[in-house]
Amino acid sequence: MRAPIGTFDNAVPAPDRIDLLPDPVADAVRAWKGEVPVERFLFVDSDPALADTANFVAHYGADLEDASANCVVVAGKRAGETTYAGCLVLSRTRVDVNGAVRRHLGARKASFAPMDAAVERTGMEYGGITPIGLPEGWPLLVDPAVVATEWVLVGSGSRRGKLIVPGAAFAELPGAVLVEGLGA
Repeated sequence: MRAPIGTFDNAVPAPDRIDLLPDPVADAVRAWKGEVPVERFLFVDSDPALADTANFVAHYGADLEDASANCVVVAGKRAGETTYAGCLVLSRTRVDVNGAVRRHLGARKASFAPMDAAVERTGMEYGGITPIGLPEGWPLLVDPAVVATEWVLVGSGSRRGKLIVPGAAFAELPGAVLVEGLGA
């Protein structure tokens, strides 16, 4: 099957490629109960060396520039407690960590989580972290522009491969909260 975005000739429903997804992502795909059918979550194989957004878009299609989203892990701190959250924004924007994220988490200070903490806590590879399969109980802050995008390219939890998902599905993920101004 041809992918709805990008120049991928071989897009397959993610449930058919569970073998290429890290355990947390595979578990989330298996357990999906949202209104968007999980068969519309597509897996596209890709070169891990091209996982970073700019290189990926240059190689796999300029139309991905407006349809790619990044999921980053942030850490909010208040009174000695740390709260982790995922943030999903279109890749052409940046996460407003010190404004929207800090306020939403009620944190005194918010910052991107250190790479080792993000990898350890998510069970995913750095550079491939996806909002699908984040740890239970974590808030997932989503910029409304992501949900409004027809098809969105996100990580697969690994640097190899990506997921192409209807934007509406991101509002249905566990812990998802739409946050205006998240992507600045």
